[in-house]
Amino acid sequence: MTKATTPEPKFELLQADDYSQYLLREPREIAFVLRQLAARRSMVTAHFGERNEFLLTTVIEVAADNKSLLVDLGREETIIANAMACGKLLCVTQIDKVKVQFPLERLERVTHEGFPALRAPLPDVLLRLQRREYYRLSAPAADTLSCQIPLANDRRITARVIDISGGGIAVLAPPDDTLLQPDMSFRNCQLVLPEFGAITATVHVRSLFRMTQRNGQDMLRAGCQFQDLSAPMAHAIQRYILRIEQDRASRNV
Repeated sequence: MTKATTPEPKFELLQADDYSQYLLREPREIAFVLRQLAARRSMVTAHFGERNEFLLTTVIEVAADNKSLLVDLGREETIIANAMACGKLLCVTQIDKVKVQFPLERLERVTHEGFPALRAPLPDVLLRLQRREYYRLSAPAADTLSCQIPLANDRRITARVIDISGGGIAVLAPPDDTLLQPDMSFRNCQLVLPEFGAITATVHVRSLFRMTQRNGQDMLRAGCQFQDLSAPMAHAIQRYILRIEQDRASRNV
């Protein structure tokens, strides 16, 4: 690929503590994301060197054993030589407006179908950032997710979850339920994720509006933001979302 004048910007370092809950470390999960990039031929900006040089590339394929991947190198020999001399790339791209960043090291120049390519071991870590532009997953009908919201006097609401992201959930409540109001916060809410256990978090109601379902019944839709979500629980949500994505992708093959 040719060098461009406006590269995809790098964001926070992979080691940043603030983003630890967005890191994938399981090889199978990392390989799944990289295969998504390959299938979509997503443009990847690969940064390298102290002068912040970059080249534009794409992921060609991920090895069947999930141990290595191939990326395109384009034809600009000067840039290729500089990248190989550096020996490390920091790759940045997006999938469905979710930012993805991963390092590549131990670079090996190869030829793929007659064109320059680069082989590298599968990265040990991949950042799938959902902080500012959260990818929202529509809750699978089979899972029937619900959230237990504690109220005063030992009362609680059981609200059906209709979508979930790393940043929060959207729930449905009866239309006459006046206990959910914008800017209210509820502590110790519980959301059970199949295979991943219970998530306990504070939820803050950001929006509330009435909607009519297909059966004609009116419901309230509350958009809720997670507050003070622990890293293990945030990671469990990420893993749940990825598992659902993998299941849906396998059914579409």
